[in-house]
Amino acid sequence: MLEHVKSVAPLKLGYLPTHRRGVFSAEAARAQKKAIERKLAELGVDYVGLDWLNEDGLLYAPADADAVADRFRTEGVEAVFPAHCDFGMELPVGRVCKALGKPILLWGPRDEAPLPDAPRERDTQCGLFATSKLLRRLGLPFTYVVNCRLEDKLFARGLDNFLRAANVARCVRGARIGQIDTRPAPFASTMCNESELLERFDIQVIPTALGALTEKAKERLDSQEVTGELEAIRARVDTGDMVDDGLRRVASLKLVMTEWIVENRLDGAAIQCWPTLQKLLGICPCFIDGELADLGVPVACETDVNGAVTAIALQAAARGDSAVFFADLTIRHPEDDNAELLWHCGPFPLSLAHPDSTPRLAGHYMQSGLPPALGMWPLKEGEITLGRFDGDHGEYKFLLGHARSCDGPAVPGTYVWVKVADWPLWEERIIYGPYIHHVAGVYGKLAPALYEGLKYLGIEPDLVEPTEEEVRAHLRGRLEL
Repeated sequence: MLEHVKSVAPLKLGYLPTHRRGVFSAEAARAQKKAIERKLAELGVDYVGLDWLNEDGLLYAPADADAVADRFRTEGVEAVFPAHCDFGMELPVGRVCKALGKPILLWGPRDEAPLPDAPRERDTQCGLFATSKLLRRLGLPFTYVVNCRLEDKLFARGLDNFLRAANVARCVRGARIGQIDTRPAPFASTMCNESELLERFDIQVIPTALGALTEKAKERLDSQEVTGELEAIRARVDTGDMVDDGLRRVASLKLVMTEWIVENRLDGAAIQCWPTLQKLLGICPCFIDGELADLGVPVACETDVNGAVTAIALQAAARGDSAVFFADLTIRHPEDDNAELLWHCGPFPLSLAHPDSTPRLAGHYMQSGLPPALGMWPLKEGEITLGRFDGDHGEYKFLLGHARSCDGPAVPGTYVWVKVADWPLWEERIIYGPYIHHVAGVYGKLAPALYEGLKYLGIEPDLVEPTEEEVRAHLRGRLEL
């Protein structure tokens, strides 16, 4: 994994325990605060708290809000967790959240049974209603986990989902996409609006010409670094069909692209994989694209910038659990009406290869001269989240849903057959747009995390399977996906 990749870096949570002073028990609030801290530590969450603020380590004074926001900003907080240790104080919570503009997790522990002859100590749920109203007035999107006990599975699941969603927000907004040359002339489908991406999502496109990279690759063909990279490739994948000269050019371009990505601190890239590269260097970048995806920087084919944004979002939701693959939607299964072939010439990450396969490299069987190097392997079995970010006429949506790998005919290149409940529904949704034939995939059921993450980006989620209602029921703890 390249050092600058944000998606696998710990996300720092601003822990904001709040208490309604003078009305509810300070002792009970402190006990809840400490219990939540123990749970955060148990779950391995990196957080910044309020022990420095006052003797209670609790937010209750509106006058303290600015100091808390400043401290969280200095500490690099990327999401805020206003935990209601009782009713809480919505005014300072709202002020901190507004000042930071980060994803917000709203939750408080379920109260114990009230005593018949004593005042209630916390009234946590009541305070959550008050804070949610203020967050709405302030125009702040937030994530809510149902009022439950700290030990409930729902809390741990909701917190994990929120951290994944916050990771999507931090990785997509402000993303830097390397654009390696223009799109192939026939591919009108991969047009993007660079200006809108910058204005709406602070996504910056960093262009370069293929010629600039290929010239650098040629200059270092005989270097020891390229020889070392060539040997490393041979050690990991069957290269018996590859001549040394072609593989050396692949290895050299991989090193050059990696250095360019690091130098520009890119989060993703989109490359014109044909036809210019074959004329300039006599190779295809497919295997290189998969290698870079395994290093944490997904590369989209055919200069599909919106496809690269999609891949970054899915990788962020996975938080390092899986590399992302970039695929064509190609053909329906010959026997199963609800299955589809996800394929591309050979750019899927080697880490995702089926364990029973023998990964190998080959020349491009669809181009004259068989330029190297394509990956040739099926992907492993498992649950997969598919997504596509795209837009037109100034409106952006994100198609997403779950699928599962299934059996199907072997094909050259990298591929996986997937099965869904209703493929014609998927097909119809894609046809009516604003999508194209490219999707990104990642292993795991991550639609709930993406659904929450997109609200912080102002992108409309377009859920197929599961539906939006099913995702919301899952987040409430009423449905297992």
